[in-house]
Amino acid sequence: FLKGEQKDPTLEMELDQGTVDQEPGRATWKRQIEFTLAGIGCAVGLGNIWRFPYLCYRSGGGAFLVPYLLMLLVMGIPLLYMELILGQYMRRGPVHALAKACPLLKGVGLATVAISFIMCTYYNIIITWGLYYLFSSFQSPLPWQSCNNTWNTPNCTDRINPNTSSHSSTASQHPEPYSSMYTPRCTVFIWTVKLKLLIWLYTLVVYFTALFPYVILLALLINNVQLPGAMEGIRFFIVPNWEKLLELEVWVNAAAQIFNSIGIGFGSLMAMSSYNNFNNNILKDTLAISITNSLTSILAGFVIFSAFGYMSHLQNIPVSELAVDGPGLVFVVYPQAFATMPVAPLWAILFFFMLLCLGLDSQFAMVEVMVTSLMDEFGGPLMKFLRHKEMLVLAVCSTAFLLGIPHVMQVGIYVFQLMDHYTAIVSLMFLAFFEVLAICGLYGVRRLSANLKEMTGNRPNIFFKVCWMFVAPLLITIILVFTIIQFKPARYEDYVYPPWAQGIGWVIAMASIIWIPLGALHTLWVLPGSFTEVLYYYTSISLSLPIALF
Repeated sequence: FLKGEQKDPTLEMELDQGTVDQEPGRATWKRQIEFTLAGIGCAVGLGNIWRFPYLCYRSGGGAFLVPYLLMLLVMGIPLLYMELILGQYMRRGPVHALAKACPLLKGVGLATVAISFIMCTYYNIIITWGLYYLFSSFQSPLPWQSCNNTWNTPNCTDRINPNTSSHSSTASQHPEPYSSMYTPRCTVFIWTVKLKLLIWLYTLVVYFTALFPYVILLALLINNVQLPGAMEGIRFFIVPNWEKLLELEVWVNAAAQIFNSIGIGFGSLMAMSSYNNFNNNILKDTLAISITNSLTSILAGFVIFSAFGYMSHLQNIPVSELAVDGPGLVFVVYPQAFATMPVAPLWAILFFFMLLCLGLDSQFAMVEVMVTSLMDEFGGPLMKFLRHKEMLVLAVCSTAFLLGIPHVMQVGIYVFQLMDHYTAIVSLMFLAFFEVLAICGLYGVRRLSANLKEMTGNRPNIFFKVCWMFVAPLLITIILVFTIIQFKPARYEDYVYPPWAQGIGWVIAMASIIWIPLGALHTLWVLPGSFTEVLYYYTSISLSLPIALF
């Protein structure tokens, strides 16, 4: 069944074809620190710089931090630990690891591949916008530094005025590159083509990218906190609005952000951990990846909300009433901060180059999940036809590019928001539920603990056992049930999508979720015995889950 994992050149593995206890000749990391750095590089990406501040602002600022940190503690860290244990022990990618651990829910592995590929089709659009902004920054003054442009509206303001109308907006809220997202211009399409070629050709990811984002973010933070109104934005970020905590959407967004940012349910880190030394101490890697990831998100939050405060000061309105929402938020607030810095074009170039690097790292990981899964299952026929793995990568990138074309049309921003809502939130919650059911339920916490002891000599402590056995499954189930009962349609700013668009959204969500029941039906069909006998067998297992924690 298993045809062997492939090396991942895009993640800069220095793999040593050494020997591993359970699989001689299996590729492993040459130095274990490389897995930790690669894991951090995979987890820390655009989600920290873009999605976290965007969801935080939409969910009421400080009110979002409370469920976010709670979800990190009881779900993020334990579930990442669970995935890394399974990947390292099984020495398989997500599809084959989950098929071996729980044949009934082997479709969960296929769903992780599907959701990664779907995200590839629109995730690169964000990088395309960043690429557009990067080359637009090679001029002085910057396009969004003043309101003296043909595309600016009459309510644009670029100076502090206490009597400014509350309906005004800053120059960064509608520069020409940002406006092009809403119109069917060829430039965005051309940059998308260039980006896909870059993803195919780009194979050298240098180590400085691990520290480069922090240098830029710290420089921006030092600049922003000195701006008038910055403290108001920071106060909005860290002081909770307790009434917001009663809204289910805030908790769902927090859980989705933890899964999205760390990469739970996408299969990338599970595949990477399969190249670990069999006796590697996974707990250190788990803590390093998850904590670094969340600290990066919080740092980005301070940067962007201090800029929010400055924008609210310019427009003479509260932070909560700023007209910024959706994926374009990162292309509004950060440019506003650059305009106040000395040598503004230089900082803009460095920032958007950083955004490009972060986006490419994450995009490579998602593409590699699809490529590795195809190589595992159809490696022989594919190589006989394509001859080189690079051609398979090109085919995957080309397919994702074609499917991403609707995002650069006139209504592209609305298509993007619809796909992001149903893929990164709705689908991901279903996927997380079934992954926990497969590993913590049917495979079992006892088996998982025994696997860890076999690898490291120590069983997981009581905290992780309780989280795997009770807390994480319970929280995910509650969130999933209430998400379905109190489902809120996707929206962009003040626009709520009509029913037919919601239907398309559910079709997008089902494109990944459908593999779970299909995989279960296939298992029930191929196993010996009658359908009812096999179904009874798995039902009896699920009803007799171990209740002891030791």
